[in-house]
Amino acid sequence: MVIKNVSLEMVCGVTSKIPQGSLPEVAFAGKSNVGKSSLINGLMNRKSLARTSSQPGKTQTINYYNINNEIYFVDLPGYGYATANEKVKAQWGKMIEDYLHQSKQLRAVFLLVDIRHAPSENDRIMYDWILRQGYEPIIIATKLDKIKRSQIAKQVKTIRDTFQADKDTVVIPYSALSKQGREEIYELLDGILMKS
Repeated sequence: MVIKNVSLEMVCGVTSKIPQGSLPEVAFAGKSNVGKSSLINGLMNRKSLARTSSQPGKTQTINYYNINNEIYFVDLPGYGYATANEKVKAQWGKMIEDYLHQSKQLRAVFLLVDIRHAPSENDRIMYDWILRQGYEPIIIATKLDKIKRSQIAKQVKTIRDTFQADKDTVVIPYSALSKQGREEIYELLDGILMKS
């Protein structure tokens, strides 16, 4: 996949209707501080189009990035942020669920987890939601540069075991610094585009 043009095209808040566009969509879900904006910027070859924040939980909208006028990267609100109140958390959860349930163009869901830790309860809930909506989550294990190479296989196994993922579930370790893992994600995106 060669990224030529990128633009933030639509932003949906809690009260917005989920837009039904004509381009295929891939969604990115993950906890607030898992490095979602860094991954999306890395994939788009942009430093800061997806807003990264020192305050996790900043993405409170669903953001649609138009890539080459052929696919949307859909950035879902980060979940599990501790200081958000319960009402706000419930609204984010509903937004994510509505999107997964209503989008007609959704082709794949990337679920980001921190490679250093076993997936949290929130991660497991999200994984099950994605499965229930009929999608096979593609797991991106972020913050790869924070562990030793010798630990990668063990941490990936921990992630698989925690999710009780079947052997065909894709798990891609990703580093925002070195961009390791990016080419594998591009290959998956190319495959999605070929089928669309």
